Amino acid sequence: MGKRGNRSQLLSTLTKKQKKHLRDFGEEHPFYDRVSGKEAKPQICQLSESSDTSNSESESENEPEQVSGYHKLLATLKNASEEEEEEEEEEEDSVDDAEVNEEDVSSDVSVEEETAAESADVQHDAASSGDPEGNDGEECPAGSSQKSPAEFIDAKHESLFSLESNFLEEEGGAGSSLKVSQDPFVLHVNKELKEKEIQVLPASPKTTHQLKWPVMGQVVFSSRFQEVETFKPPKDIDLKSLHLHKPLDSTWSKTNSQFLSGPPKSNSPFTPLQKELFLVMNSYRDLFYPERTALRNGEEVRCVYCLHVLNHVLKANAQVLSNNSLRRGQKPGLCDDDGFRDQGLTRPKVLIVVPFREAALRVVQLFISLLEGDSKKKIIVSNKKRFQSEYGSDPEERPPNLKRPEDYEAVFVGNIDDHFRIGVAILQRSIRLYAPFYSSDILIASPLGLRTIIGGEGEKKRDFDFLSSIELLIIDQADIYLMQNWEHVLHLMNHMNLLPLDSHGVDFSRVRMWSLNNWTKYYRQTLLFGALQDAQINSVFNKYCVNLQGQVAVRNVPRTGSISQVLVQLPHVFQRMGAESLAAVIDSRFNFFINKILPQYRDAVMSHTLIYVPSYFDYVRLRNYFKKEELNFTHICEYTQKSAVSRARHFFLRGEKQFLLLTERFHFYKRYTIKGIRNVIFYELPTYPHFYSDICNMLRATSRGEEATWTCTVLYAKYDAQRLAAVVGAERAAQMLQSKRNVHLFVTGEQ
Repeated sequence: MGKRGNRSQLLSTLTKKQKKHLRDFGEEHPFYDRVSGKEAKPQICQLSESSDTSNSESESENEPEQVSGYHKLLATLKNASEEEEEEEEEEEDSVDDAEVNEEDVSSDVSVEEETAAESADVQHDAASSGDPEGNDGEECPAGSSQKSPAEFIDAKHESLFSLESNFLEEEGGAGSSLKVSQDPFVLHVNKELKEKEIQVLPASPKTTHQLKWPVMGQVVFSSRFQEVETFKPPKDIDLKSLHLHKPLDSTWSKTNSQFLSGPPKSNSPFTPLQKELFLVMNSYRDLFYPERTALRNGEEVRCVYCLHVLNHVLKANAQVLSNNSLRRGQKPGLCDDDGFRDQGLTRPKVLIVVPFREAALRVVQLFISLLEGDSKKKIIVSNKKRFQSEYGSDPEERPPNLKRPEDYEAVFVGNIDDHFRIGVAILQRSIRLYAPFYSSDILIASPLGLRTIIGGEGEKKRDFDFLSSIELLIIDQADIYLMQNWEHVLHLMNHMNLLPLDSHGVDFSRVRMWSLNNWTKYYRQTLLFGALQDAQINSVFNKYCVNLQGQVAVRNVPRTGSISQVLVQLPHVFQRMGAESLAAVIDSRFNFFINKILPQYRDAVMSHTLIYVPSYFDYVRLRNYFKKEELNFTHICEYTQKSAVSRARHFFLRGEKQFLLLTERFHFYKRYTIKGIRNVIFYELPTYPHFYSDICNMLRATSRGEEATWTCTVLYAKYDAQRLAAVVGAERAAQMLQSKRNVHLFVTGEQ
C-alpha cells in the first residue's frame, strides 16, 4: 500500500500530457525534466509488453548494457519530487556541495548509457504497438489505458463522409467542369506515362536550369522525364487564374489577411513569398524550400500549403462525387467506362508530416478557417472538442519565468508531444476528425507516430497500405527531425506508394491506370520545408522525389556566416582534416582529434574546455575513449538526468573537471548557458549555424579577466562544405576548401 500510495502521489503531480508520455514510452519527453535531488536506488519493475520506445537514435544498441537502464529510469521517476519543469539557471548552479561527489557522477555514466541503449532496444517493440487495421491508427485517449482493445475512431459519421455513397448535388457540378478546363490538377492526373518512359528513367540524365526569382532567390528547375520547363512569377496574380475550388476562392483572402501588411496599392491576396510558393505548388512540381523558419515565415508557409492541400482534396472528391452522379443516371451495363477512373487504390490522398501536436492543431485550424471564411453558416466539424483537448496545451504547464531565445520559444510552443497521428476526412464543407485511416482524405502525423504503425520487417502487426495512393506529401520543419530521429523519415519514404497488400474494398473499375501500374510515385508531389540546407535533407529530396512534372529547389548560398554574430573577442582556428571518402570521415575525424587536437589540451593550463559534439554516436565514442584514458572529464547529453546535469555544470564551473562533452541535441532541447568555458572545441560543425555563435558567446557568461587565453578550435573536412559556408560564409568557405593550407584563423569581437 505504501508503494502504491507513493506512486499515486507522484502521478498527481504530473500533467495529463506527461502521464500519457510516461505511460507510452516509460520516460518523460526530452523537453521535460522531473528528477529528485538525490539518487534513487534502482528497483526492478514489471513492464507491459506494449510499451513504446522513446525518440532515440536507432544504432545506440552498440553501447554496453548490464542492468536495464529502462528499469533504473522508471525507479528514478517513481521517487521524483515535485519541482518546476525548467528552473532558472542560477538555481541549477546552486547545487549543495554535499550532494556533489564523484560516485554520483560515475554512476550517471552507466544510467545514461543504459537508458540510451535500452531506448534503442525497445524501438522494435514500439513499432508493433500500432494496430491500423483494427484501430485505423488513431490515438488512444489521454485518460484511457493503453491495453484497451480499440483506440478511438469516429465510426458515427462513416456514411456521411463516404465517397462511394454520396453525390455532387451542387449547381454546375464542379467535377464535370474540370474535365474540359485547363485546371493544373486535371492536367496532372490525366497525363499518361508510357512504359518506355519508365524503363529508360534510371539511365536518363537529369536536366537542370537555374533562375533567380525576386523573393526565393536562386531557384533550380530539374526533371528526368522531359526537357525542363521553367517560368518566372508574374508581377500580379489573379485568383481566378489559379483555379481554386469553391469556397477557397472567397475564403482565402480573409484567412490570409493576417500576413498581408504590404503597401496599400497592392491588391494581391498573397504575400510575395506565398505567391512564388503557390505558383510552384499549383504546377504540381516537387518543391524544396530550405528557408522556412519558425520565427520569420513559418506560419506564412503553413497557410499557403494548407490552401494547396484543400484545393487538391476538394477537386479530387468533387470529381468522384460528380462521376457518382453520372453513373447513377446511366444504365447498369454502360457504367464501366474508363472515363470514370478517378481514384487511387486507397482513399488517403495527402500526408502532412509535422513534428509536434501544436503544428497539427494549427493545420486543422487553418482547414476550418479556409472552409468557413466569413460565412455566417458554420461548417460541421466532428469531434472538434476532443481534438482541441488532446492537441491543445495548458498555458500553466510552462513556467512563466522561463527565459530562452526567441527561436526556441517559436519552436517549442504549445503541445510538443511528438507521437501522434490523425485522419481527416473532408466532404464539400464538412470536416471529420479522427476518421479511420482508410476513410480519410488527409493524414496528419509525426515521424514517430507513423513509424509505430508502419512497423518493421518481420513484424506481424504492421500496415502501410494507407500510404499507397498518397498524391501529395508535405514534410514540414524537416530540420527538427534531424534532432528527433531521422531514421523515421527514411523509413517512411521507403514505404511510400507501394502496392497495397489488401484491396480495402476498392472498386478497381474506378482506379486510375497509373495507380494500377504502380506508378503513383511518379505522380506524387512532395513539398519539403526546412530551416537549413543539410546533406541528409537534400538526399531525401534527390532520391525520393521523382515527380514527372519536375522538381524545384531553392539553392541560396549564405553571404555572411553565423561567425559574424559572435560578440566576444575570440580567435577561431579552423583545422581541415583529410578524408579519403565520405564513409571514412567519421573515423578520420576521431583519429585526427585524439592524435592532433586532444594532446594540445591535456595540460592542466587548458582547463575549462567544452567539446561540442553534434552526433550522439560520436559523443558515445569520445566518452568511452575519455573513460579508457582516465581523463578528468564530465559529460551531458539528451539522456542525462537533470540532477546529473547540475552536477556536471557545477564541476565544470569550479574547474574540478577539465573537459565537458556536450551533445547538440541537449543544446537544442534545453539551451542552457554553460558557465566557466575558456576553450571551445567543435568536434564537428553544428547542424544549425546559429548554434556556433550561441556556444561561442557563452564564454562571456563568467568573464573574470582571462579573455586573452580564450580559444576556439573547429574541425572540418571537405565534405562539410554546406555547414562551413553557413558558419563563415560561402566565399570564405570556398577559399578554405581550395587552399593548400589546412589551418585558417579568424578573430571576432572588438580589437
